Amino acid sequence: MSTPSLLHVVKSVLAAFIGVQSEKNRQVDFKHGSLSTYIVIGLIATLAFVFFVKTVVSLVVG
Repeated sequence: MSTPSLLHVVKSVLAAFIGVQSEKNRQVDFKHGSLSTYIVIGLIATLAFVFFVKTVVSLVVG
């Protein structure tokens, strides 16, 4: 198998966020994935989540 696609990386990071990553996908991630790609996508997902929560809270409070 070649390197995982961007869509696979995004799905894998989102699955890891909620803790439902399958063993098969985890093995693919560790054997064929690039650590830097997962870190960058993870940081982007984290920032998007924080922005989403901040926006929802400001809409509810304000």
